[in-house]
Amino acid sequence: MSSISNNKLQNLAAIASIATATLLCVLKAGAAIASGSLAILSSMIDSLSDIAASLITFIAVRFSQKPLSYTHRYGYGRAESISALFQAAFIIGSALFIIYDAADRFFHNKLIADTTIGIAIMVICLLCTVMLLLLQRYVIKKTQSLAIKADSQHYLVDLLSNAAVIISLLVVQYWHWKWFDILTAIIIALYLIFNAYDLAKQALNELTDAELAEPIKQQILQTALTEKGVMGVHDLRTRCAGSQMFIEMHVEFDGKQTLYQTHDLSEKIENKIMQDFPTAQVIIHQDPYGIKEKRIDHEITGSCRI
Repeated sequence: MSSISNNKLQNLAAIASIATATLLCVLKAGAAIASGSLAILSSMIDSLSDIAASLITFIAVRFSQKPLSYTHRYGYGRAESISALFQAAFIIGSALFIIYDAADRFFHNKLIADTTIGIAIMVICLLCTVMLLLLQRYVIKKTQSLAIKADSQHYLVDLLSNAAVIISLLVVQYWHWKWFDILTAIIIALYLIFNAYDLAKQALNELTDAELAEPIKQQILQTALTEKGVMGVHDLRTRCAGSQMFIEMHVEFDGKQTLYQTHDLSEKIENKIMQDFPTAQVIIHQDPYGIKEKRIDHEITGSCRI
């Protein structure tokens, strides 16, 4: 897909996220007032954090789409990674609130209100969340946006939370298992923390210029090495900023070839790599085969020397 199409999809997903979070918050507030349910009130507070998180995502996505400038020649893609860190913080905050709420119910023996209105509204919230997640998954598949992925994980947890609230309302209402609501809350909280850790780790990897996954690097190497006229590849370096990949490598050619010939071969390699990774920026340094020089590959302990 083109960069413009990716931007439109990301903007659509971010706006849909804000709209959904606001709608869910209003619906849950009405359900909490009508039923007096503490579980629904907890879910409403979580939706408030969703609104803030979605706003951060929207700002990050718009900021990351700014064109290159003299001061930011690599672009602004890392705004998405920063957004993901904020998202992780919101997720952890929601998890801690749920744990606190679970402990409060255990020690104070608080009951969930018996009301059909609360369950009905929570079902509506559940359906709205499902529709948003389907849109987000489509956008993530097309754009590989980390910010939208972070937002999607947050709403996946919200989906599970909504389902858990509905189940808790039904179980406590019909079977009077008061402990079930507390157990459900703790499980959701642990899942929240697990997701937040994974998300924060991915964001920090991008911010600290971690290499792309090994299978991706091997695919890039094979693409370069299988091009006719290439005699070797070394010093491959990769990193990611939001949905954009940056790939640098030294490619070895016959030293007797003209600069025009090696340039044309380099262009072919770049085009083939970009067919597999459309959002990548590829930089190839052309070296004559057999030249002796200081290489990054030789400085990294245990690295593969090409």
